[in-house]
Amino acid sequence: MNRFKGVDYYNIESLLSSEEIMIRDTVREFVSHEIIPIIEKHNRESTFPIHLVPKMAELGLLGSTLPQKYGCAELNYVSYGLIAQELERGDSGIRSFVSVQSSLVMYPIFKFGSEEQKDYWLPLLAKGQKIGCFGLTEPDYGSNPSGMITSIKKVKDGFVLNGAKMWITNGTIADIAIVWAKLDGEIRGVIVEKGMKGFSAPEMKGKHSLKASVTSELIFDNVLLSEKNLLPKTEGLKNALMCLNQARYGIAWGVVGAMMTCYDSALNYAKSRKQFSKPIAGYQITQEKLVFMLTEITKAQLLNIQLGRMMDKGEAKHTQVSMAKRNNCEKALEIARVSREIHGANGILDEYPIMRHAANLESVKTYEGTHEMHTLILGEDITGIPAFD
Repeated sequence: MNRFKGVDYYNIESLLSSEEIMIRDTVREFVSHEIIPIIEKHNRESTFPIHLVPKMAELGLLGSTLPQKYGCAELNYVSYGLIAQELERGDSGIRSFVSVQSSLVMYPIFKFGSEEQKDYWLPLLAKGQKIGCFGLTEPDYGSNPSGMITSIKKVKDGFVLNGAKMWITNGTIADIAIVWAKLDGEIRGVIVEKGMKGFSAPEMKGKHSLKASVTSELIFDNVLLSEKNLLPKTEGLKNALMCLNQARYGIAWGVVGAMMTCYDSALNYAKSRKQFSKPIAGYQITQEKLVFMLTEITKAQLLNIQLGRMMDKGEAKHTQVSMAKRNNCEKALEIARVSREIHGANGILDEYPIMRHAANLESVKTYEGTHEMHTLILGEDITGIPAFD
């Protein structure tokens, strides 16, 4: 197996610390040896390689930015970004698992949970002994989550949860779900545990994208919760959006991994594939495609490194995260399509990773805020005029 060297035309590695480089290279080797050899089989069979979870936990990839006192690695945001980048070179579904576990399950418990909730759940989630999911999107409410109809009602014995969530990564395999619902008109976060009466999480079938990832519905039929299931510090939709902001940051980095592997495969293929007596890399149109890919990768990398440094200083705005997520997802999908063109008919075979990444990126571009919604987020920020209504 040839060692993957990455794509770095602007010597962006010089902007990284020795620790950040070590973390990136450790995850890069893990992806090369543990994910690449098996991922096409899992993609064909629409199965998630759950045996990787303890291995990723052992490397400290789950909840990597959270404190060591909870069994987490306490890394900086640039390191978390590099982890996401390398994992998505393997597959978007693997990076999605880590993003959900870290940003959408562990982060809200850390940020909005009680000390008892943090002490109990975070070490278990960090070790991969428990798996979590995040329930915000509903069948009729995606880009407009404030319209959710899932509700919590106070009753004599505690609280009763009713409603449904959709497009939930990890749902069927999750031990806990961080669910957002309306309590007396205010959106609150709650922890719902697997096995609670009235709670089910059927897996969604028939996907052409993210096939090596578990996607589910969450159904709540008079699920009885106690006070200890409520995240006590949640107060409104803004808290759920804070979690999404964490996940969008990881996505902005993650898709660069997909970009890099599509470019690397296209470059190697173009140099070895001969037509009309010379490699197709020697033709102007092919070179233009390769230059386009390399330029967009470099621009995305520069966006990410500056965003990561701002995140580490606590200076990043959610709109800046939106810009990186919006740009990088769009360009990643374009790169996957151009890479397929260079591979010709061979590009549709799973001997190459191109079509799998292209299909995955169709979802990645849409989830955690569509391209259009991030456009409107940025538009409001620069004009001061909201266009959502």
